[in-house]
Amino acid sequence: MDWLNKRLVFEKFTKESTSLLDELALINNGSDKGNQQENERSVDLKFLPSVDPETVLQTGHELLSELQQRRFNGSDGGVSWSPMDDELLAQPQVMKLLDSLREQYTRYQEVCRQRSKRTQLEEIQQKVMQVVNWLEGPGSEQLRAQWGIGDSIRASQALQQKHEEIESQHSEWFAVYVELNQQIAALLNAGDEEDLVELKSLQQQLSDVCYRQASQLEFRQNLLQAALEFHGVAQDLSQQLDGLLGMLCVDVAPADGASIQQTLKLLEEKLKSVDVGLQGLREKGQGLLDQISNQASWAYGKDVTIENKENVDHIQGVMEDMQLRKQRCEDMVDVRRLKMLQMVQLFKCEEDAAQAVEWLSELLDALLKTHIRLGDDAQETKVLLEKHRKFVDVAQSTYDYGRQLLQATVVLCQSLRCTSRSSGDTLPRLNRVWKQFTIASEERVHRLEMAIAFHSNAEKILQDCPEEPEAINDEEQFDEIEAVGKSLLDRLTVPVVYPDGTEQYFGSPSDMASTAEHIRDRMKLVNLKRQQLRHPEMVTTES
Repeated sequence: MDWLNKRLVFEKFTKESTSLLDELALINNGSDKGNQQENERSVDLKFLPSVDPETVLQTGHELLSELQQRRFNGSDGGVSWSPMDDELLAQPQVMKLLDSLREQYTRYQEVCRQRSKRTQLEEIQQKVMQVVNWLEGPGSEQLRAQWGIGDSIRASQALQQKHEEIESQHSEWFAVYVELNQQIAALLNAGDEEDLVELKSLQQQLSDVCYRQASQLEFRQNLLQAALEFHGVAQDLSQQLDGLLGMLCVDVAPADGASIQQTLKLLEEKLKSVDVGLQGLREKGQGLLDQISNQASWAYGKDVTIENKENVDHIQGVMEDMQLRKQRCEDMVDVRRLKMLQMVQLFKCEEDAAQAVEWLSELLDALLKTHIRLGDDAQETKVLLEKHRKFVDVAQSTYDYGRQLLQATVVLCQSLRCTSRSSGDTLPRLNRVWKQFTIASEERVHRLEMAIAFHSNAEKILQDCPEEPEAINDEEQFDEIEAVGKSLLDRLTVPVVYPDGTEQYFGSPSDMASTAEHIRDRMKLVNLKRQQLRHPEMVTTES
C-alpha cells in the first residue's frame, strides 16, 4: 500500500509537471518570439498556467524527499529491506522534472515581470498621451481662441476671469503631469537599460508640452494684466478729459476780465494734468504693443495677423482718440466766444426738425384718410397716380429737410461737445414716420397700378373693336381681368402693416366698400361681355 500511494503521487506529479512544463515552455517561447499581438491575446488564456507552479514544485520536493527517505531506511537500525527498482528509477526522473520546472518557472517569472513592467509602461504612456493630447488639443484650442485684450476695464476683467477658468482646467492636467513625472523618474531609477530611451522620450515630450503650455498661460496672463493697466490709465485720462470738456461745455457769463483769467488759468492746469496722463497712457500702450508683437510666437500655426491687427488698432485708436480729445479741448478754449451763436443755431435747427416731423405726420394722415379713390377709369387712375407721385415728392422734400436739420444739429452738438435737449428722439421719430409713409405710399402705388391694369384691360373688352375680334374672343384676357379684379378687391381688405406691427387701413370702411363696389360693377360688365361673346343668340335688347 505504501508503494501504491507513492506510485500514485509519482504519476500525478509526472503528469502535472509534464503538462506544466509544456505550458510554461509555450508561454516562455511565445514571449521570446516577441509576438506582441499573440502576447496580448493570450493574457487571459495562455499566459496563466492551468496549475500553480509553486504547488507542483512543492509536491515534487515532497515526493523526492519521500523517495530518498525510503532509500536509506535500512541504515537506521530498523527493518532492513531494499527499495524496489522502480522507486530507485523514479528519483532521477523527479529530480530532472524538478530541475526543468525550476528553470521554466524562473523564466516564466521573468516573463511575468517583463509583462508587468511593459503594462506599467504602457499605462504611463497612455496617461502621458492623454495629457499631451488634451494640452495640444482642447487646451491649445482654448488659448488659440483667446487673443483679444478687451476694449475697456470691464472687458479686460471678463477676459481675465475667462483666462482663470482656463488656467484652472490646465491646473488639473498639470497635477497629472507632476504625478506622471514622478512615476517616470522612479522607473528611470529602477528601469532596465532598454526602457530608458522610451521613458526619457516620454518624459521629454510631456515636459516640453507642459512647459510650453504653462509659458503661454503666463504670457497670456501678463498680456491681460498689461491691457488692464492700459485701460485703467485710459479710463482715468478719459475722466479727466470729460471733466475738462464739461467745463468747456458749461454756459458761463464772466462778469469781468479777472473772472475770464481765472477761468483760463483753471483750464490750463487741467490741460497740464491731461498731458501727464496722456504721456502715461503712451508708455503703457507702447509696452502693451511690444507684448502683442511677441504673440505670434505662440500661435501654434494659427494666423494671428487679423487678431493682432485688431488689438494694435484698438490700442493706437485709444491713444489717438485721447490725443484728439485733448486737442479738441485746447481748440475749444479758442472758440469759446462762438459758442452762444452756435447754441442759437442749434435750438433753431431742433425746432425746425420737430416741425418737419409734424408736417410729415400730417402728410401721412392725409394719405391714409383722403387718398383712397382708385378712379372710375384708366385715365382718371393715371391722373391719381401722377398726383400721388407729386404728393410723395412733397413728403420726400419734407423728410430731406428734416434730415438736413438733424444733421446740422449733430454737427452743432459735436462742435459744442454737448447733447441736444430735444433732437435726441427727433431722428428716430422722423425715420419712423417716414418709414410708415413709405410703406403706405408703396401700397397706394401698388393699388393704383393694379387699378390702371384692371381698367385698361376692362375698357379694351367693353369697347367695340370689330377690327380685332380675335382679341375680344380671347378667354385668357377675360380670365386675366377677373384675376386682377379679384386681387385688387383682396388688396383693399389688407391693412398697411408697419414695422412695429401696427396696422392701418386706407379711409373708412364705407370708403373701402364704395371703391370695391365700383370694381365689382366693372367686373360684372366684363362678365356680361364674355357671355355675349359666348352665346350671342341669348343676348336680348333689354340686356
